[in-house]
Amino acid sequence: MKLIKQLIAVATVAFATSALAAPAPAANEAPDALVKRISSEVLETAKSDKDIQAGNQKKVMDLVETKILPYVDFQRMTSLAAGRYWREATPEQQKQLSAEFRTLLIFTYSGALSQVKDQTVDFKPMRSSPGDTEVEVRSQVNQARGEPIQLNYRVAKTDAGWKIYDINVLGAWLVEAYKGTFASEISKGGIDGLIKTLAAKNQKLASKPLKTAGK
Repeated sequence: MKLIKQLIAVATVAFATSALAAPAPAANEAPDALVKRISSEVLETAKSDKDIQAGNQKKVMDLVETKILPYVDFQRMTSLAAGRYWREATPEQQKQLSAEFRTLLIFTYSGALSQVKDQTVDFKPMRSSPGDTEVEVRSQVNQARGEPIQLNYRVAKTDAGWKIYDINVLGAWLVEAYKGTFASEISKGGIDGLIKTLAAKNQKLASKPLKTAGK
């Protein structure tokens, strides 16, 4: 689970078109080309920043908030994870569920970023057509020890640009993994029960210090 969390963060960091990457990408730049061009800069920042490596929670959270979250479609990710229950939820429940799921992933990304150490990412040729608005970017994560690990993610073109809405680690899609958890909680306590469970988990995570690469 720790490794999966770390890979999720690496994937998202790699796609973050942030101020760390200059100049701004061309409007017609392919998503895989965009990822390749900026990933090394962002990953090197996570690896070399002493505060991040030391587990400075505020700095890691700020990095996630400003450089990663704008490029993740949380509402779509939440609706896919909730499945048919999303349509049964009220607008207010949808809003609360998206907010809690977003917070949960923030803690996941933050905890993983503080553990980035020696990973590198290689990208595979993208299978797509010029007019595609949804694509899958395929890559593998290389570590100092062990075999390369498959890491793919789905991105969609929106009015605000390309955004991530799902990630695949070792053949398992993140949304599909959460779908089972969401369905189980909803069956026990409804949408409100799921929201309450996520809120409690987030409160617990907020009270814990971040682990670092050296721990």
